[in-house]
Amino acid sequence: MSGSPKYSSVRVGAAYAQREEAERRRRAEQRRARERRRAAERARLAQEAAARRERARAETERRRAEVARKEAEVAARRTAERDTRLAQARAEQSRADERGLDEVWELIAEAQRSGARAETGSLERQLAELRGLAARGEQLGDAVEELRGRAVNLRPTAAGDRTDDSAAVLAGLERRFSATGPDGAALDADGHRRCTDLLDQLRAAAGPGRQVRFEALLGTVEHALARHAATVSEAREATVRQARAEQEREAAEAARRERAEAAEAAERERAEAVEAALELALAEAAERFDVVRPAAEGVLDTAADLGDPGLADEIGDALRAVTEALTARSATEALRAVADLEGRLPEAEDRLDELELAYQRRRDLVEALRDAMTGEGFAFEGGEDQGGSFRLHFTRPTGATYETTVASEDDGTPVLVYHVDGEPDVTLYAPQDEAVCDTTEALLERVHEALGGDDGFVPGELTWDGKPPPGTRGKSLPGGTSGRWTTP
Repeated sequence: MSGSPKYSSVRVGAAYAQREEAERRRRAEQRRARERRRAAERARLAQEAAARRERARAETERRRAEVARKEAEVAARRTAERDTRLAQARAEQSRADERGLDEVWELIAEAQRSGARAETGSLERQLAELRGLAARGEQLGDAVEELRGRAVNLRPTAAGDRTDDSAAVLAGLERRFSATGPDGAALDADGHRRCTDLLDQLRAAAGPGRQVRFEALLGTVEHALARHAATVSEAREATVRQARAEQEREAAEAARRERAEAAEAAERERAEAVEAALELALAEAAERFDVVRPAAEGVLDTAADLGDPGLADEIGDALRAVTEALTARSATEALRAVADLEGRLPEAEDRLDELELAYQRRRDLVEALRDAMTGEGFAFEGGEDQGGSFRLHFTRPTGATYETTVASEDDGTPVLVYHVDGEPDVTLYAPQDEAVCDTTEALLERVHEALGGDDGFVPGELTWDGKPPPGTRGKSLPGGTSGRWTTP
């Protein structure tokens, strides 16, 4: 009947341990060489990434300089256009001032012809001053109209002398009316119409015997002409101001559009720079990932095959973190995840080498055990590689079956576990409450002695649940069997 599993820890022989240590050193040197190559590749990639970033920075600076140059050109053009508009407005105002000064000169000359020379002296001096200001490009403002009013006011003083020649007076008034310009009717329609009517009346009163009527109308006509001239001048100035305001509004609108376009261009440039930086960082992360991914995937696959799910999960999680970050286009997270994987890989490869050494140790033990058991008459029925252990099946000519598991403890020490079925001495309790399996134990000890010794494996004491202490074979065990055996 089936008995309790039998256990034996196995140590390696001295010669085997030396060979294994030499293999461990060889693997360590290979790991260091791989890490040096990976470090060199990372350094090369870092240099290339830095060069790409520098080129991108230079291109960004070039674009910014180009944008700044264009903005400066636009600003210069706006300034030039504004200066041109201002110069045109000043020129138009200067021409208007000149026309006004010419009209004032006509009034002063008429007053002089009418005998008011003494009173016109100050007017002539002020007129000369205003002409000097106008020649220097200065704006005269209301000074022209003020001087015009003073010149018109001289008319009543000289009326007795200047109306002797009604035709001359009428001609002077008509010149003043014409001096308002062809746009006078449009700029002051009511004033233009009133002046036209009054001049018609004055012209009718210029005939013989109508001197009184002429004198009575003269002041009204002069006042209407002065008012019309002032209104036209003000309208012209208002038109100039309106045109200037319109030009300034258009210029401001153009400047606003240009600023908006510049802001949009700057935002596009910023977005393009951010996207370019993202692409560079993602490319750097992907390139660094390509350096370590084959080795990391090798660790993942081999660790799972060799029965270390913890190591496989650790590296699998690190690989997924990089892949997910790259898929999500999260450059910061991708670079962090790659750096984490790079940091984990050397220790993982070290652990993997120990797993492979332990696996090879188990395989060698399997081969030695198979040879030893077949040498004792067992028939090998096959086995399974279970990753962290091997399971072997043997039979004896008597029909007894031995299922042997070759596993490793946490520190890599091999351990043998036997499940025996069909041996007559394998029973958990003897009829007299004695735990015995002397024949099977002796058989397995002979197998252990054939495992190679110093050049192979040296199994320890074979034990099982209920094995009596040394010196008590054949005696009753107090309280039945002992507690469950644990690996020392």
